[in-house]
Amino acid sequence: MKAYILVKIRSGEVKAVVHEMRKLPSIRSAEMTFGPYDAIAIAEASDLGELGQLVASKIQPIPGVEQTLTCLAVEV
Repeated sequence: MKAYILVKIRSGEVKAVVHEMRKLPSIRSAEMTFGPYDAIAIAEASDLGELGQLVASKIQPIPGVEQTLTCLAVEV
């Protein structure tokens, strides 16, 4: 299962948050963005429960993270 995780980050902490997200084993990529969200991460998980744990237990607690939006990728 693949997902795009959009992250709003407190001002001045984007670089640190992206750096911390890149350390997580389920994160395949994490980049700073411009627009309504400050960063995007591409995650891979075996199922929805694992993905939920990643976001709730690993990404949201990173200091500076204010909000996340998880978009599941669906193959067509």
